Amino acid sequence: MSRALKIILIVVLFFLYLPIILLIAGSFNTGTDLAVFKEFTFSNYVALFRDRTLIPLLLNSLIVAVLSSVIATALGTAAALGIRSFGKRFRSAVMTVTNIPMTNPDIVTGVSLSLLFVLGGKLFDRSNVLGFTTLLLAHITFNLPYTILSVMPRVTNMDPSLREAAMDLGCTPVQAFFKVVIHEILPGIVSGLLIAFTMSLDDFVISYFVYGPSFATLPIEIYSYTKKPLPPKIYALFTLLFAMLLAVLIVMNIVSGRADKRPRCSNITQLVFRRKDVEKT
Repeated sequence: MSRALKIILIVVLFFLYLPIILLIAGSFNTGTDLAVFKEFTFSNYVALFRDRTLIPLLLNSLIVAVLSSVIATALGTAAALGIRSFGKRFRSAVMTVTNIPMTNPDIVTGVSLSLLFVLGGKLFDRSNVLGFTTLLLAHITFNLPYTILSVMPRVTNMDPSLREAAMDLGCTPVQAFFKVVIHEILPGIVSGLLIAFTMSLDDFVISYFVYGPSFATLPIEIYSYTKKPLPPKIYALFTLLFAMLLAVLIVMNIVSGRADKRPRCSNITQLVFRRKDVEKT
């Protein structure tokens, strides 16, 4: 890498991470001005955990993020396996339709889902339809294309004869799925799960249109702070969220690294290949 490219890289990284560094420093500052660091303190974190509004909302965000990511990953994995069985042209058409929600503006998706839920509430004669259920369904909806996109490459690269070979060796279809198929596509499943979790945790635009007064998430509450100076405890909250997402990214890199280093075949797959070699001899 030339010196000019290194300088450009350093400048880009500086502007990317300088706001985060200032935010982290502000979470340990006794003053409210980020430009002046007075004294080091943990009082902002103490005030955060004593807050009776932000912590419950953070738990709500975590509940929605965990449930939506798990459900979306399960549905996305099943969808990817189903798409793999289609013909080449139909598979390409289905993937194009699947990828459209990712390019669709969030505000359009949020308004569309809100109208759909309100219409469903009128059909079932329910006035207060917006709440936890609609929020969870909306998060599953916009997470689903990302999980399919993460799992699909692993499914495409998997040898389709492995499942049949496992069943020839005595596995039931369910056993072949969990012992062979899941083993081969597990890195894609984990990546899709973590991507869905991060997307759901910090979503605001779509959540704003589908939440109800009975159940709200943290990003929606944070929006009300934008019209007034942020208290230092918000800096502490943002720092904790950054640390959480950083930990998720580290886990993703570790999983991807181990997936690249480990053998592509599971134990039962190796047994299949051994049996084929014996039959040839």
